[in-house]
Amino acid sequence: MQDAAHAYAGALFEVGKEKGKLDALRDQLAQFTDALAANRDLQVFFFSPYFSSVEKIDGAKRAIVGADAEFINFLSLLIEKGRMPEIFRIRREFEELWKHENRRIDVTVTSAIELDPAVVSKIGEEIQRQTGQEVDLASRVDEDILGGVVLQVGNKVLDASIRSRLEKLRKSVATAAH
Repeated sequence: MQDAAHAYAGALFEVGKEKGKLDALRDQLAQFTDALAANRDLQVFFFSPYFSSVEKIDGAKRAIVGADAEFINFLSLLIEKGRMPEIFRIRREFEELWKHENRRIDVTVTSAIELDPAVVSKIGEEIQRQTGQEVDLASRVDEDILGGVVLQVGNKVLDASIRSRLEKLRKSVATAAH
């Protein structure tokens, strides 16, 4: 399933890049999937085997106003191939390709207490400096980490929390006891 989602996202990405419509297709995919996620009737219509591909394609063409022909063709292909249920994974894959292309990286700073926005910003600036990529920065609070911070940079996690240190200490003590 993941491979198919990646292949479809890659195909849409390549078309968008080739036609200079990468950002427009990204926006249209986001708007469509957001609308689909928020509307149970739309999900039933597009995911149900009770409606034919022809009905679904016709419905998509009538419902989506102002979209690029490439996006409508993409949805038509998904419908014809029975891949509409994968649209949310396709969006995530497309987003990853878009971020890579635009040298952007997601960074989440998790702490036990609310951090000063200036501190969070400083962390983001340092990661941007070290990676050479634009940083999409988020900050969240998780009291379970007790103290310190957990940084998620892309798909890598740097856990400098007190909870993590206590867990490592517990494992060392358990190993030493044997």
